[in-house]
Amino acid sequence: MREPDTKSWRGVQTELLRRINEREWTPGSLVPNEIELAQEFGCARTTVNRAMRELADAGLLDRRRKAGTRVALHPISRIVLDIPIIRLEVEQRNAEWRQNLLEKTSCVPPASITSRLGLDSKTTMLHVRSLHYADNHPFLHEDRWMNIDALPGVETVDFAAISANEWLIQNAPYTTGDIAFTAMNANKDIAEILEAVEGVAIFVVDRITWNKGEPITCVRLSYAPGYRMNTKI
Repeated sequence: MREPDTKSWRGVQTELLRRINEREWTPGSLVPNEIELAQEFGCARTTVNRAMRELADAGLLDRRRKAGTRVALHPISRIVLDIPIIRLEVEQRNAEWRQNLLEKTSCVPPASITSRLGLDSKTTMLHVRSLHYADNHPFLHEDRWMNIDALPGVETVDFAAISANEWLIQNAPYTTGDIAFTAMNANKDIAEILEAVEGVAIFVVDRITWNKGEPITCVRLSYAPGYRMNTKI
């Protein structure tokens, strides 16, 4: 596995998290300050600050002004969410799954995508859109951007035969990710795809995954009206 890119805040975050998890930094211990870490990693202090802030927000670091930063003695309990295989999610509902591949193109994504992923604005990515069905009823619309450079051979995959969701879970390891859940009103295009009424409330999941600081994929899942999410803690 590659070493984390400690020039990026996600790479720094990965390395700091490793030190915490492997008890190089024990609970309650004082960790080096931002200037020291920036010198060690050869990056900007702001890069270290972002990484440490994210870990503090996650409850793993305790940052106090003038007192320094320590590894949290009692990390906050957090919910861990697995990325489900959509096909299995449908089948577990005692329904028959199938998908319709709507689009597969290599192109430059909107700036909103490349900026979220920290990629150059001219980066070519693979854009895949699919409609997943449960018993011939629309289940969800998958709108996905995939980092070609991080996924060798992805452009030759037949995503009509296997969904992008399932292929990634089987072939693309990830170390971290961001996920957001939103209730939205379906616009005209999504309503038409999901065979729903325009403006109806739908459940939307936006997710990004990284592997040691390298962006893998950015996806929006728009579920048909009436979807209910179940998870465990």
